[in-house]
Parts: sequence; C-alpha cells; structure tokens
Amino acid sequence: MRLLIDAERIDEGISRIAGEIQSRYAPRPILLVGVMTGCLVFLADLMRKLDLAVRVEVVRASSYRGGMTAGTLEVDWGSLPVVDGQHVVLVDDIFDTGQTLSALVTRFRELGAQSVASAVLLSKQGRSRVELVPDFVAFEIPDLFVVGYGLDYQDQLRHLPYVAVLESQDLEMTEPKTSERDSKET
Repeated sequence: MRLLIDAERIDEGISRIAGEIQSRYAPRPILLVGVMTGCLVFLADLMRKLDLAVRVEVVRASSYRGGMTAGTLEVDWGSLPVVDGQHVVLVDDIFDTGQTLSALVTRFRELGAQSVASAVLLSKQGRSRVELVPDFVAFEIPDLFVVGYGLDYQDQLRHLPYVAVLESQDLEMTEPKTSERDSKET
C-alpha cells in the first residue's frame, strides 16, 4: 500500500474542520450522525475536538459491499434518530458518488431537522453523481481506492492510523483465506 495521508495530517485536517463546525454552530448544540461503519474513527476524533453540546447517533447506510466499486445504496431507514428541530451534522468517512449523503440529507430535512450539514474526512475528486457538496471536508483526494482510518476493503484495514491507497498487488494480502475444511466442503 502507498501512504496517502499520514496520522499527523489527518489530525490537522480534523482539527481544522472541527474549528469550522464550531464557528458555524457555537453556542448551539448539534447532533452528530455518523454513517456506519467507516465513520467510526473519524467521528470519535471529531467529536472530541468540538467544544459544543454534542449528541451522537449513528445510521447504517452503504453502497459498498465487499468490493471496490459503489453499488446500490442501502439505508436502514428504521435506525434514523429523531432530528426534529435539531442542527444535524452528518459525518461520513468518504464522499465518493455522494448518493449516501444526498439521500440522508434529504431524509433528515423531511424529518424536520432545523439544519442539515455534512462533514467528510475525504472527498474524491470527479466522482460525485449528485448536486450536494459536503459542507466540511478534511481532504480532497484523487479517484483512488483508499483504506485505513475507518475505511476498509472487505471489512479489513480499518484499523490503520493513516489513509493508504490500495493497489492491485495489495489485494491478495487482504483476500480471505479458505480453510482446509472449507475447501473440502466445496
């Protein structure tokens, strides 16, 4: 894997957007809504940098399921928090096609949020398929498949403290190993 953004730069980027969020909302309370599962590391670090009254919720939404390209968006609409009258900041790991955040922003507005904004760790250049532009972006990146700092490939590599480019030769390292028992059953 090739390092794209090291841990120190990630911390600086999150500090910067925390300051932007602080400037927009202080002293009003906000509701941070993390888009599971990739946002967890970013969400935890972001909320610790905010000096506001913060409530935290999560929603399960995904268009990636085990591969490297976006598929059909699936949202667990039943898991949405009560947002009526709240200032909502949706927190996601990466803005790729934008379909996930666009759908969630629209839905939270329909549910009566007082305001809805979005904060993303990464925004891929040239991939958006929607009119929505994230309000807070830590880093713009080229159109590469990245892992680490919450981003995964087949539920692996989320634990890395940096963001790295996953290249084709890296894929065999992350492929699940078939056990001897599994191979006998096939």
